[in-house]
Amino acid sequence: MTTLEGKVAIVTGGSKGIGATIAKELASHGVKVAVNYNSSKEAAEKVVNEIKENGGECIAIQADVSYPEQAKSLVDQTKEVFGQVDILVNNAGITRDRSFKKLSHEDWTKVIDVNLNSVYNTTTAALTYLLESEAGRVINISSIIGQAGGFGQTNYSAAKAGMIGFTKSLALELAKTGVTVNAICPGFIETEMVMAIPEDIRQQIISKIPVRRLGQAEEIARGIVFLCRDGAYITGQQLNINGGLYM
Repeated sequence: MTTLEGKVAIVTGGSKGIGATIAKELASHGVKVAVNYNSSKEAAEKVVNEIKENGGECIAIQADVSYPEQAKSLVDQTKEVFGQVDILVNNAGITRDRSFKKLSHEDWTKVIDVNLNSVYNTTTAALTYLLESEAGRVINISSIIGQAGGFGQTNYSAAKAGMIGFTKSLALELAKTGVTVNAICPGFIETEMVMAIPEDIRQQIISKIPVRRLGQAEEIARGIVFLCRDGAYITGQQLNINGGLYM
């Protein structure tokens, strides 16, 4: 077991929901965190302030990681402030759910750009620094929807499945360097987005989950800590945190 004290992490989409919880959990283990946000400046600053109040080191950096030059700026700013980059958590994501008949080209390309192309953009920008780390980690937040599909989510499902393929291939390429690449595939987690689902539909979802409850963002965050701290012999894998909904 190694310590995470003094490591530096970038969390994309880190201002809200699962991303914010990941940032705070990593910081509680001594990781210096760059919280990336696109438009939610106030929410990102709230995360930063909470981390600092608890004795951690954290900065907020605005960047739309679907654009290569902004993703590079995010990584470079993190390196400039903290001197290194050890952990990259690719969490940024959006949904634009439509049945395929109603799915516009813009609905398709925007979800692919934000959820999948951003993973290439940030990882390629961070790779040199990750290779310099004693224990570089890339963790991609995919989804159960990338494994099992989802009605009205062909764009989201394709992007999240693409993240899994990216994870496996890059893990093979980087295995000999000591940099591990893994994916976490959350099921239905108690976030703003899921709680916005009408109560009756939400209860139908819960009834299909073997453990009969929604997951907590903290459970995803603890999975990331495990992969970062104890995952030197784990690479190219999918960590399914879904209550048994997909096996």
